[in-house]
Amino acid sequence: MTDRLYSKGRVLGYERAKRTQNPNVSLLKLEGVQTTEDARFYLGKRVAYVYYANKEKNGSKLRVIWGRIARTHGTSGVVKARFRKNLPPKSFGASVRVMLYPSNI
Repeated sequence: MTDRLYSKGRVLGYERAKRTQNPNVSLLKLEGVQTTEDARFYLGKRVAYVYYANKEKNGSKLRVIWGRIARTHGTSGVVKARFRKNLPPKSFGASVRVMLYPSNI
């Protein structure tokens, strides 16, 4: 039994075409999600990219960029997410927390 109230995911990169990329939309691979039907459960859920900065703010070096899952991408369980501030490129390959709210069940 786990004590965490979130699901894990990984940042794959920005939404992109052959020559251009769109930093407003990030692609996420969610843990345990293999199909589009599974990914639909996560639509509208909040996503947190948690990282540590060098400078302390409000007594903590911990920072968070919040986002929301917008839609599915492809057939293998990848989703598109929009964040309040675009994710930095150093976040590619990093893990994100997918909160299980707002709930629609």
